Amino acid sequence: MNPRDAVLQKFREHFGTSPTFLARAPGRVNLIGEHTDYNDGFVLPAAIDRAVWIATRPRPGDTLVHMVSVDFDAQITFSLYNLDDPDLPHWSLYPRGALWWLQEHSYPVPAFDAVMGGDIPIGAGLSSSAAVELVTLELGLALADAQMPQLQKALAGVEVEHQFVGVPCGVMDQMASAMGQTDHALLIDCRSLETTPVPVPTEASLVILDTGKRRGLVSSEYAARREQCEAAARVLGVEALRDATLADVEAARARLGDVLYRRARHVVSENQRVLDTVAALRAGDLAHVGELLHASHISLRDDYAVSCAELDAMAEIANAQAGCYGARMTGAGFGGCAVALVATEAVSAFVEAVAPAYHERTGLAPQLYVCRAAAGSSIEHMRA
Repeated sequence: MNPRDAVLQKFREHFGTSPTFLARAPGRVNLIGEHTDYNDGFVLPAAIDRAVWIATRPRPGDTLVHMVSVDFDAQITFSLYNLDDPDLPHWSLYPRGALWWLQEHSYPVPAFDAVMGGDIPIGAGLSSSAAVELVTLELGLALADAQMPQLQKALAGVEVEHQFVGVPCGVMDQMASAMGQTDHALLIDCRSLETTPVPVPTEASLVILDTGKRRGLVSSEYAARREQCEAAARVLGVEALRDATLADVEAARARLGDVLYRRARHVVSENQRVLDTVAALRAGDLAHVGELLHASHISLRDDYAVSCAELDAMAEIANAQAGCYGARMTGAGFGGCAVALVATEAVSAFVEAVAPAYHERTGLAPQLYVCRAAAGSSIEHMRA
């Protein structure tokens, strides 16, 4: 049973009635543009055809939310007036954060019953948390009979992360989940927040390669990279590394020192790779897209130092397969996933070859997900 139908069935079984609304928000994969977002740069994510769904029905007369999680096989009841209760389970943190944001901005969300579930792998770097924020915002706005532009929903999700969850994330995950388009990646200018859909040719598929290596060191190393980028920008005399050129970085190499030089070189070259990838996709030049993905991985491995042995092995094995245009690590690094652009006709053979080769080399059992670029978050009014 697909996750949408599973959520609807669970709602009817648990609450003995049909839901009023069904909200959906997708996960995302970043095709290229890694660690550029907090440098005011460019990223090219795509929403994927794996999502979180919430079926809901308002329940007038009290202030309680009854929420069932299919994925965690759990249920909770909490008050709309005690959303920051520290004794509630962690899986409910992101829905509670979205409801908190709606309250803070005076959206009259009533008490409700809900069932949540989906098929985004948790902890794999595919932004399941952003999807939960967006899907809860969608249902809350529907229950409050309110409208909001998709960009504002995305920025609300970012505020949930910053102010309720306590994670200083960028804007990419929520914008991709809210604003994705079918068969398109989304070029995001992280300074202006301007978005441009970029077609992904149908003869190519996105394959997400979960290494099975859970991400470690991310928090401390992420903070260190941000500090290094800010320090490099100060040496270069620019507001952010987005404003520097490779010529600027090379000219300041001695003043930057080895570490800051390599961090700056990655960010500046990665921004250019994003723009070059957009041009190549529009031209249908998938071979060049693949070259850019491979170059991105090398830069992340050598200059930004956020890869690991498992990600390197996965990218190397994937890049060696017939029909693979290119592969690279995706996400913050130190574990998690790689992404490959693969000729659609070669996907089955690609998956059959990569999984055992990776297991033989690392001893880990990978998970491979064949995806297409999907539409952003939405709400559906269910018929009685």
